[in-house]
Amino acid sequence: MDDRVEQLKTTFEMLPDWEERYRYIIDLGRKLEPLEDAERNEATRVRGCMSQVWLVADEADDDKLHFRGDSDAHIVRGLIGVLLMIYSDKTPREIAETDINQIFADLNLEQHITMNRRNGLYSMVETIQRSAAHRLSS
Repeated sequence: MDDRVEQLKTTFEMLPDWEERYRYIIDLGRKLEPLEDAERNEATRVRGCMSQVWLVADEADDDKLHFRGDSDAHIVRGLIGVLLMIYSDKTPREIAETDINQIFADLNLEQHITMNRRNGLYSMVETIQRSAAHRLSS
């Protein structure tokens, strides 16, 4: 397992309850790299989210994908932060091989977010996986 995912799991385990975990998630959202106004457009908007969500994939020289994102909702920005810890700065193959369902189960995340947020979370995951699949096929 990758170090950032292990760090995320360890942090979740150290926090005593879900109120503290939500604070941690929201804090991750505060630390997101900013998007330029021009990057908030229809091409980068994630469909399937109740709030506005944008994800941008930048390709680095080492074939890794670096993701940046933003949302108009604090908790969703934090969930973007969680996903970026899991997926950003990995190769398309590493992204494709990531068992996101197991990671979410280990974090016990799905049981503690609303159905709408869960749907939005999976829409973001699909967007990231599509970006990786596109890079793999080109």
